[in-house]
Amino acid sequence: MSEIYAQRGYGSRKQGFGARPGLVVVDFQRGFTDPAFPMAGAPMVDEAVRNTVPLIEAAKRAGLPVVACVNGYHSRRAAPHWKADPVYDLIAGTPSVELDPRIAAAGPDIVLMKSAPSIFFATPAAAILTKERVDTVIVTGCITSGCIRASVIDAFSLGFRVMVPRDCVGDHDPVAHEQNLTDVDRRYADVIDAATVLSEIERWRQGNERA
Repeated sequence: MSEIYAQRGYGSRKQGFGARPGLVVVDFQRGFTDPAFPMAGAPMVDEAVRNTVPLIEAAKRAGLPVVACVNGYHSRRAAPHWKADPVYDLIAGTPSVELDPRIAAAGPDIVLMKSAPSIFFATPAAAILTKERVDTVIVTGCITSGCIRASVIDAFSLGFRVMVPRDCVGDHDPVAHEQNLTDVDRRYADVIDAATVLSEIERWRQGNERA
């Protein structure tokens, strides 16, 4: 962390996991993971998909909710004023809006279609997690500098503890990835890794089996 931020108190505490975690999986859809599409093909995103599958499986074994989303629109006219032309081709019912096959095979509990960067904007994601008594949101997906950052800020703003496993989120640009993780870590979330999340989910599962 920049010394300037540290001197002013940023990053001075950890959030830590609360009583019950839930997992969100943001935009791991073919339009961002399948190299056949113009916005896909980033190695970091592919690695993040591979690292997220075991988290989905572990959460489901523990009985914790897994909410995934795709970015898509019923028509080009329904999209907001994106500055990235390929986003306008994310039309519901087309292959680009399908979940990545690896994520689909892991079986998220709920798959939502969103029309803005955050999984929480104008979707029932927050209500679903609240109904499940979740107080800690684990954010995975892509793109780190866009929809992940937006989802982290919204989760924080909604009062959730926020965990971001750095190896389960990805970006087109490693520099943007690191800059955004560094920034959300000093403001809104704990940036950890997949191994820590798996350990915490297992600890939670064992504790609740004994309860």
